Amino acid sequence: MIEGKLVRLRVLRAEDAEHHLRWRNDPEVAHWATGGNPCFGPVTAEALELGFETMLRLNPRESAVFTVEDLADGAVIGMADYRDLDPFTGLATVGVTIGARDRWGRGHGSDALRLLVGHLFGAFGLHRIELDTWSGNERAVRAFTRAGFREEGRRRATVLVAGKRYDTVLFGMLREEWPGTTS
Repeated sequence: MIEGKLVRLRVLRAEDAEHHLRWRNDPEVAHWATGGNPCFGPVTAEALELGFETMLRLNPRESAVFTVEDLADGAVIGMADYRDLDPFTGLATVGVTIGARDRWGRGHGSDALRLLVGHLFGAFGLHRIELDTWSGNERAVRAFTRAGFREEGRRRATVLVAGKRYDTVLFGMLREEWPGTTS
C-alpha cells in the first residue's frame, strides 16, 4: 500500500471489478477518461470479467493496475496504472481515472498521480514517465501540469467527441524533474 495525503494506492482485487464495471458504464466517466472512446465502455459484466482476470495477473515488472481508495472513508474511488515499463530505457506510461464523480475536483486524482510517479521513480529507478489526455479534458491538462509534467507534443485531431475533433496531448517527466530525486 502506498499512502498519500488524500488517497492510498493498493493492489487490485477481484472484488474491485464491480467498481470498474460501474465506471466504464458511466457515460460521464467514459467521456472525461477517454473522450468517449467506445473501447472503454459501455461494457458487459462478462467482457469486463475477461479483461479483469488479465489485470489481476499482470507482471509488475511490466505493468500494474492499482485501486485508488479515499483515505477519509476507505471508499474505492478510482484506478491508477502503469504500463509499457521498459527497464532498459527507464520508461513507463501511466494513467489515473477517478471513477467516483463525487470525488472529482477535490485533488484525489492529483494525489494518486503523485503517489504513482513517486513509486515508479523510487522502486524502479525510471528515467522518464509519460502520459496523455485529450485536449478537451482541460482539468486533466491542468492537473498533469501542476504535478510537474511538461507538454511535449500533440497528435492532432486524433480524438472524436460528439462530432468534434480534439488533439491527443502528450506529457512527460524526467527523473531529475521530480521533486526529491537526483539524477
